[in-house]
Amino acid sequence: MRIYIIVFFLFLGLSSNAQKQEVQKCIESFFEGFHQRDSTKIKLVCADKMILQSISESAVKGNKLSDESAKEFYKSITSIPSTLKFQEKILSYTIQIDGSMAHVWTPYEFYLNDKLSHTGVNAFTLFKEKDSWKIIYLIDTRRK
Repeated sequence: MRIYIIVFFLFLGLSSNAQKQEVQKCIESFFEGFHQRDSTKIKLVCADKMILQSISESAVKGNKLSDESAKEFYKSITSIPSTLKFQEKILSYTIQIDGSMAHVWTPYEFYLNDKLSHTGVNAFTLFKEKDSWKIIYLIDTRRK
């Protein structure tokens, strides 16, 4: 009987780890598309009605919450000049999953032309649609 309990908890742990890997792969695909300026690749991992928000933090100007439509976001990605070098370096992943919902917290550093531009954190909410995870909400903080 003990062996069944051990096997059950082992399977539960492996299943949870596999789910987290799927979620992380979804976020990694998002950033691959972002860095390649490929909105088509990004759309593959995003829900049609994805919500995007940003919080700009400034001691001088105050904090500001802004909204962006998915359509505006995709257009901004494809309009980044090819001469501009940029990288959003993800520092870590904290992933929480409950059934068909996942939340991912990713601190980052953002570089423009190899110079640190700003830092912050991304918070993604995902929904498991059939057999794939889709980003339904993304909010990030930005501070100089």
